[in-house]
Amino acid sequence: MILEMKVPSPGESITEVEIATWLVEDGDYVEKDQAIAEVDSDKATLELPAEVSGIITLKAEEGDAVEVGAVVCLIDTSAEKPAGGEAPKAEAKVEAPKAEAPKAAEAKTYATGSASPAAKKVLAEKGIDAASVSGTGKAGRITKEDAVNAVPSMGTPTGGSRGTSRSKMSMLRRKVAERLVEVKNTTAMLTTFNEVDMSPIFALRSEYKETFKAKHGVGLGFMSFFTLAVVRALEMYPAVNSMMDGKEMLSYDFCDISIAVSGPKGLMVPVIRNAENLSFRGVESEVKRLALRARDGQITVDEMTGGTFTITNGGVFGSMLSTPIINPPQSGILGMHNIVERPVAIDGQVVIRPIMYVALSYDHRIIDGKESVGFLVAVKEALENPTELLMNNDVKKALEL
Repeated sequence: MILEMKVPSPGESITEVEIATWLVEDGDYVEKDQAIAEVDSDKATLELPAEVSGIITLKAEEGDAVEVGAVVCLIDTSAEKPAGGEAPKAEAKVEAPKAEAPKAAEAKTYATGSASPAAKKVLAEKGIDAASVSGTGKAGRITKEDAVNAVPSMGTPTGGSRGTSRSKMSMLRRKVAERLVEVKNTTAMLTTFNEVDMSPIFALRSEYKETFKAKHGVGLGFMSFFTLAVVRALEMYPAVNSMMDGKEMLSYDFCDISIAVSGPKGLMVPVIRNAENLSFRGVESEVKRLALRARDGQITVDEMTGGTFTITNGGVFGSMLSTPIINPPQSGILGMHNIVERPVAIDGQVVIRPIMYVALSYDHRIIDGKESVGFLVAVKEALENPTELLMNNDVKKALEL
């Protein structure tokens, strides 16, 4: 029996996917539920499992765009599993090499290496020496076409490699690129900045991170502090937790926080649902779960759909400051950056403190300057006084220790 394997729908509104990688070869024996391919949609990269066991025949090439429901391979279920677990391969036909007749050397003449009048004019306009151009005309004469295609030398020749390569962008990366350009063209995006003294968070992590990890199995990182600080600020400034919907402003009474992470296929933004109901332990556990799924290419479309606000951390790559681009259709995104010891003035004294610059990009169509600045100040206040504002003055209870 021959089974036709069709592309399943990876999510609502997705009508086309791209075969990113075949994990098996044509003629291989595959087991049921074995991953046979990775497919890209405009939202995620997903694995395609074999529906039955048998010998597979591929019907689509890597890089092909195929519609949802289209047949991408056939599986012969009547074939027996070969000894050793691999299907027999067809023997390659060996053909005797054919000797090519030697080409007669073209006689050199006065025209060899010289440019035609039209070619001379083009080369002069480009500032190119005829001696650096290979002629394709009769007896090696430089034609006008040779001159038009000639590229001027860039600087002093050094003999180094000047190769180029071209590769197709994945469907996911192309979609992300389209969305980023769309945001720049359709929103009134503005960015405001502030700085955060991370000393209080450093002190809490230094004192409790080992106990926290031993009890909960996850580390006490920065993301839980930032997520809970953002939740608090969103509740204080609900316009930042809103988005445009035609001529209306759609506001939410919940906080679904998108966390931008770098995956093997590019930028992904899994969502922490109802972050307002999570503790430090809950946020850290969810961040770890989603990050691992994104890293392993197992993240689903549903896990990246929605979100009312985004947090992105360029600091993990060493970024000092940036203007993050809004994740549509959201209206705000918080950018974290690296932490650097800087001299700051406190009570009239210059002291060294670990400082992080933070940035809030927002859609000025629905968020006013007063709200955006107030939101970022509220985030700063919570991060600089987490014991009172995020833990209600009971650290052990907040950390569930």
